[in-house]
Amino acid sequence: MLLALDIGNTNISVGVFDSDGGPNHEPTATWRIATDRDRMPDEYGLLLSNLLSLKGFIVGDISSAAICSGVPPLTPVFQEVCTGPFGVEPMVVGAGVKTGVRILYDSPRDVGADRIADAAAALALYGGPAIVVDFGTATVFDAISVDAEYVGGAIAPGISVAADSLYHSTSQLRRVELDRPSSAIGRNTVHAIQSGLVFGYTDMVKGMVARFDEELGGGCKVIATGGLADFFSKEAGIFDVVLPNLTLSGLQIIHALNS
Repeated sequence: MLLALDIGNTNISVGVFDSDGGPNHEPTATWRIATDRDRMPDEYGLLLSNLLSLKGFIVGDISSAAICSGVPPLTPVFQEVCTGPFGVEPMVVGAGVKTGVRILYDSPRDVGADRIADAAAALALYGGPAIVVDFGTATVFDAISVDAEYVGGAIAPGISVAADSLYHSTSQLRRVELDRPSSAIGRNTVHAIQSGLVFGYTDMVKGMVARFDEELGGGCKVIATGGLADFFSKEAGIFDVVLPNLTLSGLQIIHALNS
């Protein structure tokens, strides 16, 4: 089985795949754990081993591993986890790795590994043109052309980051639940903040997707992924498909290309 690790600034997504990933490249099981830069490799190894055992897997079931990381200090930590407790040499998405995606960024090395994995999965599952919106610590938009090219994208602060900034940077505004208010015009502070966050971000997403679709020539498949994909999919109503595990699927696809 393949162990796939998507190391993000807030969470680490973990998935295990059968050898071929199946026709839809869906993981057999998934977990999300909090990112902790101070945790040691042995601690992460024990945590992953325990999570596997809760779903009936053992360390010996893992025969390969793939990593994409947006947190450079944790990349060697998880490489050590893979080579140590799991006894496998991981594939780390980066320079020299086949992805099936031609990157047109001014500096291809600047494209995050998770964005490359998302693009690889979008192309393998749906082809181009496609737009991926990844709702994580940042809200990331990726544009994939009909010719399997990663054209570029846009990055905005994630809604949780924006909410935390509002709370920490003001004296009188409070933390609020991420709920849809009854109207755009808030009649109290809580509803006003919720309106700005939920409706403001929804309209930003809809507007950016419309701009991307126009620049890509129209007819784009629009894919939502990330922790808040389901929430914004219901609110925005513009996504053709919601795949919370798109990045993990991309890791499986890229690993297969390099096996």
